[in-house]
Amino acid sequence: MSDQRFPDAPRVDAQAKVRGEALFAADESRPEMAHAALAVATVGKGHVTAIDTGAASAVAGVRLVLTHQDLSALEQPGFLFAGGFGFQSIQAMSSPAVAYRGQPIALVAADTLEAAIEGASRVTATYAPESFNVLPDQAPAEDIVAQAESPLPREIFFDRTVGDADQTFAEAPVKVEAAFTSPPQHQNPMELLSTIAEWREGTLIIHEGTQGAESVRHGLARELGLDPDQVQVISPYLGGGFGQKNSLQMHTVLAAVAARRLGRPVKLVVPRMQVFHDASFRPRSRHRIRLGADRTGRMVAAIHESDSQTSRHDLFPTLHTDASGRLYGFGSFRGRERLVRTDVQTPGFMRGPWEHVACFAVESAVDELAYALDQDPVALRLANDTATDPLTRQPFSSRHVGECLRRGAERFGWSKRTMAPGSMRASDGSVIGWGVAIGTYPNSIVPEIARLRTTADGAVILRLGGHEMGQGLRTALAAILSRKLGIPPERVTVEIGDTRVAPQHLTAGSWGTASAIPAASAAADALLEALSKLGRGSPSGRTPGQILTAAGRDALEVEVRVKAPGQTDAVFGGLQSGHLAFAGPIFPGFTTFSFVAHFVEVRVEPGTRRVRVPRVVTIVDCGRVVSPRTAESQARGGVVWGIGATLREASEVEPRYGGFLNADLAEYVVPVNADIGSIEVEFIDEPDLEFNSVGVKGVGEVVITGVAPAIASAVHHATGRRVRDLPIRIEHLL
Repeated sequence: MSDQRFPDAPRVDAQAKVRGEALFAADESRPEMAHAALAVATVGKGHVTAIDTGAASAVAGVRLVLTHQDLSALEQPGFLFAGGFGFQSIQAMSSPAVAYRGQPIALVAADTLEAAIEGASRVTATYAPESFNVLPDQAPAEDIVAQAESPLPREIFFDRTVGDADQTFAEAPVKVEAAFTSPPQHQNPMELLSTIAEWREGTLIIHEGTQGAESVRHGLARELGLDPDQVQVISPYLGGGFGQKNSLQMHTVLAAVAARRLGRPVKLVVPRMQVFHDASFRPRSRHRIRLGADRTGRMVAAIHESDSQTSRHDLFPTLHTDASGRLYGFGSFRGRERLVRTDVQTPGFMRGPWEHVACFAVESAVDELAYALDQDPVALRLANDTATDPLTRQPFSSRHVGECLRRGAERFGWSKRTMAPGSMRASDGSVIGWGVAIGTYPNSIVPEIARLRTTADGAVILRLGGHEMGQGLRTALAAILSRKLGIPPERVTVEIGDTRVAPQHLTAGSWGTASAIPAASAAADALLEALSKLGRGSPSGRTPGQILTAAGRDALEVEVRVKAPGQTDAVFGGLQSGHLAFAGPIFPGFTTFSFVAHFVEVRVEPGTRRVRVPRVVTIVDCGRVVSPRTAESQARGGVVWGIGATLREASEVEPRYGGFLNADLAEYVVPVNADIGSIEVEFIDEPDLEFNSVGVKGVGEVVITGVAPAIASAVHHATGRRVRDLPIRIEHLL
């Protein structure tokens, strides 16, 4: 209903951010604080046989140098997906082993940052090198692991089979078969990895930009042999996360040990070049897609086989086929996923981690199918829409893909498109291409313990799990409480990202808003009920502050616990222990995903073959939109990410030496203002009340999915060339 839609309100923390009042981890300072810097390995793999720190210790102001000889007592953090807390299972500097180039081998702490950097540059090491491989395509057979062989939970990570897709494909009258590749990529948020570690009366206090404060807390406790109650992690703001900061990083415990040894707070900010090796990244992957259709265009079979890079020490799972198997009402489907061990740090989540590349592969193949059938690409997609999850045969809680396509086509002017490649030209001679694609992302919920307090002066304080990384979580929470309690949003204070105020589950996977908003709504209902009892009747017409004053109370606080459908109360134990406790996208009786449709115009210059993207129209199905302004920002940002992922970004490796070569923003090419044209965003804005009580679904991840195939299809429409390898470069079109 239109009267249920939320107004376009400004960010509640906008003023604080532009004034510099919102403090990020590296903004913090402490009296007598020391600064730290890291020295890193210069071999692709091996062991440190000798390390010389004498020159580093001689630098004026250097107070401490740590190496593996000082840290052998550290416990390993454990891999996040194997019952641990770290983005990978190994802890740098806990042994002389070097798993990959760029791994830290020493920490230098000094009175000034300059002295720490100078000291780190003077650390020298001798290595016993070992053979290594950083290219999945060159991996021997024994390094290829079937997903089914992974020790990870089988109920989540397994191959998908519905019907006999191979036989049906073989018999299909119309077939498309193609291979696609996606390169390794790095997130590169503006805020670098950074930590301030401080010990106070036996308690370790960590200020760090993280998406998983509870994982950091419990991981540090494990590594240092502490009780979790002896560790506090404070992360009120992140300057971008995108999956990079979702768990315990390698540098954090090093800063904690240095602070304890020195008896002083220690700040460690990891420079960008080292971030490329000290955190996770999107792994290289290869995809083989086979689509079979009857002559009317009904897709009767889909087969998606993927090989993805992982590390030597961990098996980072993939879920490409979870997305690809749900794009359309396939009559039959088979998904097979394999992992390829390489000598790198463990890959991880990067915005739309599996779905971005899965949609690139399948949606590019769908465009090829449209041309094989001589059908309009939008009409083909509409004809294969479905209200039922093809993999579980359950209904989707909501799915408005058709409406996304219809609205997008109307707004973009799709009816003016001519089908033949190269048939549309601009006045300057550039070839125009129009492409379309859909994308999808699963919806999940994590348990929440929310505490809501109101005071007689009218203030409302909400404390719950969640991390603000620029997506606007505080603004959305203020919006729901403002509507429920009838107070201005500026009267709401939201305390999140702080293990002192509430258990902090990892915020990722687009479940932040879908988890926190229903919890805040339930807390508001509980507060209104408590106020009604306190006021001996309905609080209607009176503010919470007026009711408290009349009752002679200074404050009132309620606590609620919210979990996903089908979860038991035992899930709160997982929440409080720092482990993953999410549920979804498959729930009892329904499956839930967010969806998007992108319409893209590209222009290819006739001489240089440079590709420009002057115009994008994006229509998003993400349930009820609680904060329109921040949701639109998320959508625009996702499109920009998609443009970068398609036309610019690739992390280059050198097989002779290992590591990532273009480890800075000068050579890791990202889109700039001149690369971005008009991005029009619209939301279906229909609540999904089967998924949760407010009807919100995830938006932050789904918006990147589908951008790449829409651009690739537009490039084909302009040039007649099918580019199946990302990023699309000029040499592909010459």
